[in-house]
Amino acid sequence: MEGLFSAFTLLQASPAVAEAPSGAPTANVWLLGIIALCVLTIPFLLGTLVAGALRMKDIAFRLSLVFFVTALSLTPFIYSSVSGEGLLKAIPLGIDLAGGTNLVYQIDVDAAKKDGKNLDINTVEQLVQAIGKRLNPSGAEEITIRRVGRDRIEVIIPGADKDIVEQKKRLITRLGSLEFAILANARDHASIISRANQLPDGTDDLRDDKLLIASWRTVADGKNVGQNANDQTQLRVVKRRNDKGELVDVQQFLVVHETPDKQVTGKLLQDAGYRPDQQGRPAVSFRMTTTGSIRLDALTAKYAPDPVDKFERRLAILLDGKVYSAPNLRDRLSGGGGEITGDFDRKEVDELAGVLNAGALEVPLIPTPVSEFTISPLLGADVQQKGLLAIALSAAAVFIFMAVYYMVSGLVADMCLVLNLIMVVGAMAFIDATFTLPGLAGLVLTIGMAVDANVLIYERFREEMARGASMRLTIQNGFDKALSAIVDGNVTTLITAVILFMIGTDAVKGFAVSLFIGLSASMFAILVFGRICFDIIERKRLVTSLSMMPTIKLSGVDFLGMRVPAVLFSVVVIAAGMFALVSRGKDNLDIDFTGGTMVTLEFQKAQETAVVREKLDAKFPSAVSLEELRLNDESATAGTRFRIRTSLIDREEVRKLINESFADPETALTRVQLSFGDITPVTADDSKTIRIRPGTNIDKFTGGHRVPLTFTGPVAEATVAEYLAEQLKKFPGKDSQPRYDSAIGMVLVDGVSADGQPTTGKFTELVARVAPDVSNEDLAEALKALATQLANEPIFDEFNSFTTSVAAETQQNALLAILLSLVAIVVYIWFRFEKLYYGFAAVAALTHDALVVLGSVALGAWLAQTPIGPILGLEDFKINMGFIAAILTIIGYSLNDTIVIFDRIREIRGKNPNVTYDMINLSVNQTMSRTILTATTVLIVVVILYIFGGEGIHTFAYSFIIGTIAGTYSTIFIANPVLYWLVSRQQAKSAPAKVTA
Repeated sequence: MEGLFSAFTLLQASPAVAEAPSGAPTANVWLLGIIALCVLTIPFLLGTLVAGALRMKDIAFRLSLVFFVTALSLTPFIYSSVSGEGLLKAIPLGIDLAGGTNLVYQIDVDAAKKDGKNLDINTVEQLVQAIGKRLNPSGAEEITIRRVGRDRIEVIIPGADKDIVEQKKRLITRLGSLEFAILANARDHASIISRANQLPDGTDDLRDDKLLIASWRTVADGKNVGQNANDQTQLRVVKRRNDKGELVDVQQFLVVHETPDKQVTGKLLQDAGYRPDQQGRPAVSFRMTTTGSIRLDALTAKYAPDPVDKFERRLAILLDGKVYSAPNLRDRLSGGGGEITGDFDRKEVDELAGVLNAGALEVPLIPTPVSEFTISPLLGADVQQKGLLAIALSAAAVFIFMAVYYMVSGLVADMCLVLNLIMVVGAMAFIDATFTLPGLAGLVLTIGMAVDANVLIYERFREEMARGASMRLTIQNGFDKALSAIVDGNVTTLITAVILFMIGTDAVKGFAVSLFIGLSASMFAILVFGRICFDIIERKRLVTSLSMMPTIKLSGVDFLGMRVPAVLFSVVVIAAGMFALVSRGKDNLDIDFTGGTMVTLEFQKAQETAVVREKLDAKFPSAVSLEELRLNDESATAGTRFRIRTSLIDREEVRKLINESFADPETALTRVQLSFGDITPVTADDSKTIRIRPGTNIDKFTGGHRVPLTFTGPVAEATVAEYLAEQLKKFPGKDSQPRYDSAIGMVLVDGVSADGQPTTGKFTELVARVAPDVSNEDLAEALKALATQLANEPIFDEFNSFTTSVAAETQQNALLAILLSLVAIVVYIWFRFEKLYYGFAAVAALTHDALVVLGSVALGAWLAQTPIGPILGLEDFKINMGFIAAILTIIGYSLNDTIVIFDRIREIRGKNPNVTYDMINLSVNQTMSRTILTATTVLIVVVILYIFGGEGIHTFAYSFIIGTIAGTYSTIFIANPVLYWLVSRQQAKSAPAKVTA
């Protein structure tokens, strides 16, 4: 879908801009234009023709709308197929199914310290959140971002498309800072210019104490910014290192900075977006907050043109600290908005606007990743096959059930489900949503839940036919009477989806998007397309009656009479579940929520993923996540390098368990021996032999020590640096603190090729350099200890802690979103049913369901250790993001179920102001067939997924089985008794007091 959106943005550009790209982009524009024209015309022509052929012109618009929505939903697949990308290219698969790219970035510690930033956990977590907003603003993509160790960030991107990965890498590392400042000019800033020209070589910042008053700022690559005639600005050419670490000539302007309380920066930006400039070229439009508008107005007023000679100053627009443009100030900017120009193309503008809207990074990242691997699918081929087979079987089962039970009406329902699936998958493809195995299972679950609207209408059909209504009246009354329940049930859930999207976390936002799309598609399919089908069937007399299999008929069952034992039963179940949940503690949580330790290991021989997983599971006390890694997608490394993740945090314990897992010579891990040469001083000239990597402060190693290292096998520079830093940290310092607490920043390891020239990759010959703070003796002792360590155990490319992918603040925001959703449900149901207690009763049932499912995870894990566990397929279930998605889906399902009964109560009550015991019982009896049928279709799906789906969707399916049962139960035995109790209290208060003589 990336190609579709690229072409679409080109199509939107002005003709001059659109013609600039050549070859493929132009072809893409024409292709998209043809597809768009077809989508906008053919469906309406076809709808008119079909309606005319049927002699039913009144359905022409509705039929055209169905054809249009279908064509629009198929557009991503048509585009991918016609453009040669392949039909399935439009469906981005998640890491569990397709693997992806794993990137680890190092925070630029030196740059952070220079800017006065403290590199604490909160700062790094804010960095993680900022990157998340850039990479996954909608939450629909399964991108994982988390802190690794103290100063690294890990990013996992589904799929391995190189163009997408490169685009994401740009978004990750771009600082995203924005500042408006004045270019120094000789008229206003003579003193500052004089001082700036006397700065030492290599120094760009002019400060008074710590306050930055001016700086030499480099003109951004490819940007045509120079001096204008008589502008008196200061421009120089100096040598600086580029992003590749190479010394190159750059142009620098001297920029004057306001004091912090007057600076106009991106922190005061309200929003940014695309807008053509006056020449039709792509530009970034922006609006400032109120504070930003005031500061921008004050800055431009201060440097407004001279009233006498009209001398104009220049306003520099600094992005990531570089000058992108510097227009003349011809007037003060008082509107609080403007545009940023700078020879951008449309793609640059979109990326830049996205970065600015997401906010600047708290601390900079070194642009080159510490490691970059292609990772294999997290789920093995056998697990994928089981899951996909179960998904196909469950979908087929629902289609067959509806066709057999409801006959002709069931076939209509099946056609609605097909349209529903096309719309949902098409919409998800349009927004580049990622399809994971649990996500596909949820998609099929949508089928099971989508038939609820069909069942509501069909059971109304049955009631109308029982009264002897004609077929036309049956169809009309069936749709009309079911409409309120369908709308109320779906609108409450749609409100929930909107709130979850507005304030939820990335993962919750993704769920909200899917939920919104699924519900909207479901309503459209049955209410528009389904109605068209029945209108055609009836008016063309394709059938004379809507035959159905007999249903369960209940009458006179006193459900409310069972409320006391039912409530006691629920209390016992919830209490048992909560006791089990509390007793297990953190053992309830999957790695998604706990974090843990990650280790990258390498085998001497290629291994099967299943064998590696089996050996790890045999030794580790809890499940281990396993990823196969390949360097730059090279097949030669297949099966030799893996990364494991465990919730264990004790490094020595993890190391011991790994060594025990692979003690067999057939699965032996790579070992290397270390020898080192003489330790010598690092001189200023020595830095010329170092391959400068971005973010490396070379000066701090001058005066330190260097030592040549020789390994018996190739090792990575970062690995050696980490191992050496780990040994240095073991030296005791003052107050029981490590002597070299920031050891990783004191070590630079440079690999050298056989001919003595610097290179990249893995090496057997390396040079280690340490900062002057590390003594010669300590370095020698650390190297000896490292040689001993490597002689006794395998070498691990990476051994680090990683944090949860769901931060504490993120969890709180998700909980807040859910609580606000419950409040919104109460308010909406209050509005629709005109009584507040309907909302409270519905929320009571939802709370019951959530607690039952939550407790069932712990109870299921306990029962898994008993003889009954294997019989029921129970295992050590964990709370992960799939489980959270299941909980949220269950809430929507249960709410819909409850509203159906409330809607029937409202219908039976009519204009009677009171809700009685008998009314509630009668409503439950009349809707019981629908309740059982909907629960059956959902259970068909989840039971098949649970039995045949394999480990990839086992927890999800288990949670939903429990949730479906709990939701059906609570609708009858929790929501209605709570409603009756609240109604009784209200009516008792409203009853007139008895007057005694």
